Amino acid sequence: MSDLIINLCSSDGSSQRSNPAGNKKKKNKFFKKKMQFLASKGYLKDKQNHPRHKKNSKHDQTSCQNGGPKKFPCTVTHDKSLPHLANAASASRSLPSTSSHILPSVNVTVNSKGSHEMPKKPVDTKPAPGPKPSVSGYHKPAATSAAGNPTKYLAIDCEMVGCGPKGRINQLARCSIVSYEGDVVFDKFIKPSMPVTDYRTRWSGIRPRDLNKATLFSEARKEILRLLMGKVVIGHAIHNDFKALGYTHPSVLTRDTSRIPLLNLKAGFAENDCASLKRLTKAIFNRDIQTGKKGHSSVEDAKATMELYKVVEEQWERTLLSKSMAT
Repeated sequence: MSDLIINLCSSDGSSQRSNPAGNKKKKNKFFKKKMQFLASKGYLKDKQNHPRHKKNSKHDQTSCQNGGPKKFPCTVTHDKSLPHLANAASASRSLPSTSSHILPSVNVTVNSKGSHEMPKKPVDTKPAPGPKPSVSGYHKPAATSAAGNPTKYLAIDCEMVGCGPKGRINQLARCSIVSYEGDVVFDKFIKPSMPVTDYRTRWSGIRPRDLNKATLFSEARKEILRLLMGKVVIGHAIHNDFKALGYTHPSVLTRDTSRIPLLNLKAGFAENDCASLKRLTKAIFNRDIQTGKKGHSSVEDAKATMELYKVVEEQWERTLLSKSMAT
């Protein structure tokens, strides 16, 4: 009797244990059918697209392989036709998310290599402030401002001797050049290319012994022209000096003290009077030059010429400037 009871109990227990499993299967089948029905009606569309239900998607597998976040897989889709956008999106996954109301918005560009480039600061294109206009409104030209650049000014004087029949042909025998401060820049005796027939010692101060070891004309001329190049050259009746050198200096860089009306007015002469260097020096500086029987000194005459020019420099340069602007 007892054996029968045991067998019955074991059979009942096995049946009781087997029933729940069958019920679960039935419930699962019913749940699946219900889910399929709801999905076909469109009620589970948003839930099905949720990233938590896409466990077998290729995007999740690649993100896990690349070390991407596992808890919150990225759901951004990329267009293969725009590789630069895909690079930018992949680079943004490694950046921490920030709220737009906490940090200021900054436009970050992504280059072809996928690296971020911050915007550059705008370059200030304001022009530099120009020089302030002078009160008087007059500006001296740079080429004619002795005070600003005194090395631009030279005074010249030449002494000539006579060659040919009766000494009628003028030939250069001495040339002296002084600076704006009156320092001697060049002073040499020059041997003419023709035989000298009249030394004109009374006026030129040249003697035969002065030309025995004098510099050849061709060599002296090259040296003189090199000094005068690009300079403002001052002289008295300077056209005679240039003629002896066989040279023509630019008129805008030439100052002839024999043709400056301001000097004549300061000396008390007529405005258009062609006064000699000796007369002008005596009248303005009350100093005698070209005295004695030894003749003229080209160094003394060049220094006197520079001093006369400096007396009327500002007024004369202003006059020349106004004339050039009028033309």
